[in-house]
Amino acid sequence: MLLIFPPLAKACEPPPGIASLAASLKANGLPCRLLDANLEGQLWLLDQAQGAADTWSRRALKGRAGNMVALRDIATYRSPDRYRRVVSDLNRVLAISAAENDVAIGLADYQHKKLTPLRSADLIVSAEEPESNPFFRYFSLRLPELLAGVGTVGFSLNYLSQALCTFAMVGHIRQQYPGVKIILGGGLVTSWMQRPGWINPFGNLVDHLVSGPGEEPLLALLGVAVATKQPVPPDYSLLPLAEYFSPGLILPYSASSGCYWNRCSFCPEHAEQNSYRPLSTSRVLSDLKLLGEQTAPILIHLLDNAISPALLQALAKNPPGVPWYGFVRIDEHLADEDFCHALKRSGCVMLKLGLESGDQGVLDRMCKGISLSLASRVLNNLRQAGISVYCYLLFGTPGETAVEARRTLAFVSTHHQAINFLNLAVFNMPLYGDEAQQYGNQPFYEGDLSLYTAFQHPGGWERKQVRRFLDSEFKRHPAIAAIVRNDPPQFGSNHAALLSGLG
Repeated sequence: MLLIFPPLAKACEPPPGIASLAASLKANGLPCRLLDANLEGQLWLLDQAQGAADTWSRRALKGRAGNMVALRDIATYRSPDRYRRVVSDLNRVLAISAAENDVAIGLADYQHKKLTPLRSADLIVSAEEPESNPFFRYFSLRLPELLAGVGTVGFSLNYLSQALCTFAMVGHIRQQYPGVKIILGGGLVTSWMQRPGWINPFGNLVDHLVSGPGEEPLLALLGVAVATKQPVPPDYSLLPLAEYFSPGLILPYSASSGCYWNRCSFCPEHAEQNSYRPLSTSRVLSDLKLLGEQTAPILIHLLDNAISPALLQALAKNPPGVPWYGFVRIDEHLADEDFCHALKRSGCVMLKLGLESGDQGVLDRMCKGISLSLASRVLNNLRQAGISVYCYLLFGTPGETAVEARRTLAFVSTHHQAINFLNLAVFNMPLYGDEAQQYGNQPFYEGDLSLYTAFQHPGGWERKQVRRFLDSEFKRHPAIAAIVRNDPPQFGSNHAALLSGLG
């Protein structure tokens, strides 16, 4: 079997989904091949790009080889200005490479000027015309050597930015290798299939769609009785670990699926009714030790929606021996200054916090289960411990108006010394969440695969006003502007820990 991670996503670490599937197949006696077409495709485009029409483009093309070397050198991350120039120039080269394909492409996104991944008809067009995809020359040359003797191909489709390229590859395989079975799974496919009344529009292209964790469904589709339901650690040995866009291996690892809190209003996890499935802490510690020995990472990226307090305590007592970061909830554990120092000693270099708002009423209406006084103590403790904070804020929820948004501004500016990075998002209403009907269902994105809906804001705090506030007021506050400038271009939180002093 061939497992493929398709373009386009950030190529700074190996894809954990196909590595986990590979481990499951191997544990049950099934050989497989892995293709990170996202990484390989971007490297191919960077190498093949030509046709510079301006000074910036000519400089970017001339320096691409040196910039790739720099992106894999930890010294680059100690000079934020140099890092930004390197990333900007590489991003420019990718844009040049796809200029003739009606595609705006970069290191973190893929947007077609005519087709949208939100319409199944457009995805089918992408499959019918794979040669129009900028990655076509790459995968049409690469796939024949990998498909020899292969009867089944599985695609891991997690992001909208991957959808059009995925279907271009699916269409090419369907045209050139009609006997090969095609299976489609991953986070985006799961979201599609969780929609009430879902009807598969891709029956002529894809043999099977898989929702949720794919290990057992994949084995069942391959006709294999599962020998053991014991989880096995992901197998990264079949991936080119030295070629990612980072100064050493960043090891991704999931200790759970779903979210242990799972009560926040408007959360897609809650709307899709995804259950929480944690691994035991002893299993996680064992896996991290084994994977560390096998792959020698410079950084561990814990992928959980929220790392559980039990796992945080286990990591504090049993350090993995490698710097690490991940997403956590603001809770009483982090309000303990000694515990934060213990996390730092265990190798924690950065924590991502979903604060969402600096107004208590908004937090309560979102069922966040946190208080601003608690958030303040946590931020101060993490600062004292030397742990960087990547803070996530959400503007434009039904419970917020400009008044509450300015309270968020005030909270962030007051705590600016404890916040190293900011993610500023404008609220999208999940199409099938419990709250969607309450606030009115209106077209948001055109397309039968859209996951969000427009809504009538009860306070008149509409998206245009929210964006205007962010651009003209929030980001212009001197203390906040300094934080916004810290954010790594293109790679965001995936490289933020590297800029926080790692190495």
